[in-house]
Amino acid sequence: MTPRILLMGVSGSGKTTVGLRLADALGIAFLDADDFHPPANVAKMHAGIPLTDDDRAPWLAILAEKLRSTTGGCVLACSALKDAYRQILTAAVPDLRLFFLDGPPALIRHRLEGRSGHFMPASLLDSQFSTLEPPKDAIRLDIAEPVEIIVARILSHL
Repeated sequence: MTPRILLMGVSGSGKTTVGLRLADALGIAFLDADDFHPPANVAKMHAGIPLTDDDRAPWLAILAEKLRSTTGGCVLACSALKDAYRQILTAAVPDLRLFFLDGPPALIRHRLEGRSGHFMPASLLDSQFSTLEPPKDAIRLDIAEPVEIIVARILSHL
């Protein structure tokens, strides 16, 4: 069976970087949840306004459908900060494998401040950590490790 994988964590935790490498290693599709935000969500985040649960609901529905309809396995990079958000995704795909990219706020802030061309400003990081409900049912990965090590750790759990 080809895996369907959720890489979750706050913005700047390395979901896209790890996800692209992992998808390549497995020969499966990569989906970046940021690509599926409605324009209104992108505008709010760009303006430094945190998203609400109501803002996220249609986005999560789109992601659930993408997970359900993607054949041949996939890696989804998605913040999935709350348990309720993850439940929406796992309801769509019960065998979804969860991996939590976790690290200290200072490291993540440093990454965000060095990132250009993304709609998520570093000023929203505190709101992401406030919203974050660390998952109990995911494999935790330390983002201070090199990407190659993180990918190898994920592969060892599949």
